[in-house]
Amino acid sequence: MSLGKSVGRSDTGRKRRHNEDSYVHRPPLFAVADGMGGALAGELASRLAVEAVEQGDLDGDRVERVTNLVQAANQSVYERSRADSSVSGMGTTMTLALVEGLTVTIGHVGDSR
Repeated sequence: MSLGKSVGRSDTGRKRRHNEDSYVHRPPLFAVADGMGGALAGELASRLAVEAVEQGDLDGDRVERVTNLVQAANQSVYERSRADSSVSGMGTTMTLALVEGLTVTIGHVGDSR
């Protein structure tokens, strides 16, 4: 089975002025990080998270890969928050999917709908 076509797009929606979403659209890897609205630097947190996913290690079985990518994203945001007091407390949610054949492995952190 083939995945077919895929598209990546983000929208601010009706309630917010700024879009704090970042995403990865690199089949077979897909991820969206949504910066925590109302917290400091949500847009930075989401960007750091997806950059870590894009640069992440894809070794191991699919569950290990997804776990490692989510952990790398978390580590990147955490380290920046600790190093720069102006963005202390920033955060992001993340949902990640790795599509391989008929199997989709999903990692999710946060409260994104």
